[in-house]
Amino acid sequence: MPDGRQLADRVLDAVNAHDLDRLSRCYDRHAVLVTPLGVCEGREQILGYWESLFKGFTDMALTVWNRVECADPGFSEWMMTGTHTGSFALPDGVVGASGRRITVRGCGACHAKNDLVVAHRDYFDLLELYYQLGYSLVPD
Repeated sequence: MPDGRQLADRVLDAVNAHDLDRLSRCYDRHAVLVTPLGVCEGREQILGYWESLFKGFTDMALTVWNRVECADPGFSEWMMTGTHTGSFALPDGVVGASGRRITVRGCGACHAKNDLVVAHRDYFDLLELYYQLGYSLVPD
């Protein structure tokens, strides 16, 4: 029976392969994914999140820097790289392709139950992503 660590590795492998079918087999149908971009409740919303990333960053890749050796949650530090070649949803709207390269550092935790991810949390600096896409803060 896979633990959170093993399932986190499966998710990372499926993400790097841009394989939505493999990702669907990683998540429980009621799983929750929490990121700075929003909360996805249920497998379908989670797959929609990953699909949006794959369309927005067609060469997106996650490189793991560190894996914490514990069973649950599976925890890792990573770096996401890619080129913004397609539309991508941000919390304040959809942005078209900018052609810019991104390098965003983050970390994630996956909780397992019954051989599937039931809770997945990714943390990264959303402001860093905005700046790399060419956006800046504008006060109200």
